[in-house]
Amino acid sequence: MGRAACIMVQGTMSGVGKSLLCAGLCRIFRQEGYRTAPYKSQNMALNSYITRQGLEMGRAQVVQAAAAGIEPDVRMNPILLKPSSDTGSQVIVNGEVRGQMAAAEYFRHKRELIPEVLAAYESLAAEYDVIVIEGAGSPAEINLRTDDIVNMGLAELVDAPVLLAGDIDRGGVFAQLYGTAALLAPQERSRIKGLIINKFRGDLEILRPGLDQLEERTGLPVLGVVPWLHVDVDDEDSLAPRLSRAGEKKPIDIAVIRLPRISNFTDFSPLERHKILGVRYVERPAALGRPDLVILPGTKSTMADLLWMRETGMEAAVGKLASAGTPVLGVCGGYQMLGESLEDPEGIEGGPAVLRGMGLLPGRTVFLPRKTRTRVTALCEAGPLAGAHLEGYEIHMGETRNNARHFCRLAEGREDGCWQGEVFGTYLHGLFDSGELTERLIRWLCQRKGLDVETVQPESCRQYQERQYDLLADGVRRALDMDAVYRILEETR
Repeated sequence: MGRAACIMVQGTMSGVGKSLLCAGLCRIFRQEGYRTAPYKSQNMALNSYITRQGLEMGRAQVVQAAAAGIEPDVRMNPILLKPSSDTGSQVIVNGEVRGQMAAAEYFRHKRELIPEVLAAYESLAAEYDVIVIEGAGSPAEINLRTDDIVNMGLAELVDAPVLLAGDIDRGGVFAQLYGTAALLAPQERSRIKGLIINKFRGDLEILRPGLDQLEERTGLPVLGVVPWLHVDVDDEDSLAPRLSRAGEKKPIDIAVIRLPRISNFTDFSPLERHKILGVRYVERPAALGRPDLVILPGTKSTMADLLWMRETGMEAAVGKLASAGTPVLGVCGGYQMLGESLEDPEGIEGGPAVLRGMGLLPGRTVFLPRKTRTRVTALCEAGPLAGAHLEGYEIHMGETRNNARHFCRLAEGREDGCWQGEVFGTYLHGLFDSGELTERLIRWLCQRKGLDVETVQPESCRQYQERQYDLLADGVRRALDMDAVYRILEETR
């Protein structure tokens, strides 16, 4: 078997849509019959995923793997940085925690990771026909050029041609693309084979004179103008699409507390997609209102975010709603907050040794150095939600002990979470993905409001996602010069 062809998408900045463009290319190549795998050497995100082997990776490559029709593999994202503060991150290499590092320490250390980055890539390249590589941030961060392992440095290591994407929705796209190219060294600039303008809304004919001038000034072809695509594909790095839905009025109102260090908010994507659920992300007590359900999501720093809840008045507001009978659900870190106490004897979270919990569930959480990472199937046994089959994963640093009724029973026999009255807590991420818990939750919330539950139609999350990937591929295919993309690919074989 020969080595895979490859193509790399870099961006003029973070948030230009690299992840979605890569997912679209993965889907297109899959539709054309190529065995395709995504790859990103280094990801920085709080939204992560646990593979079937119990290893941790970034969700962007999970989405891209799904678009390519393959199982997520930690080789697709060998380095994951999970920010724990403004200047430090938990460093995860090949799915395993290597420890906490300050930014300066990691910058000095990352060159040592090159062999592992290359081993992961070469292993994938030996098994697939095409590798779609995603860069990170911008290649023009000239202060980070030394020992770069994620943008042009990686492109040189694996000999990848580059497509450079800019975001026209933010404005200044011509300056973005021209400036990025101008700041690159000549050998780096020679790797760029084409430019892409992303997130375009408007009349293409008005834009066209600018495209001609951009090509003339950079000496690089514009391979396409990708319109703003109305597709619903999980974004691991941003809550912006979800926050934009806050104005939608739907029969059932769900408020998710937008914690400062919120993680794995994609847990709630199946709820957001349902036609009768209005899911909004709330960061001020005044905006909480009287929802039908409050959700406390996962967080990278449970104790710090609980203190934020306390200091802002959000804890008191949620407690008041719970006392009045509003259902509350805590997931992972949110579940830990709902208990009676949180203890950190070894300083795992870097905060106080002991912190009072919200007291809405009976439970005591102790943070331990060992990180729980496992995929699970379970049966929910919590009151009105009982009977739902769940598929998800655990990823947390603490253990919670309680004598209350458990939320669900795992296939292996172990119990997870607890519930008391109308307050529920669980460690399971992805708990709504199977659709069964969503259906039971909706029926219960509708009954509480006296709504006609017969109008509720459960939706297959998997079928929905597959349709979105096809829509994404259609939009990218129409916008890009795919003949040119295939020529660029062939040059790498």
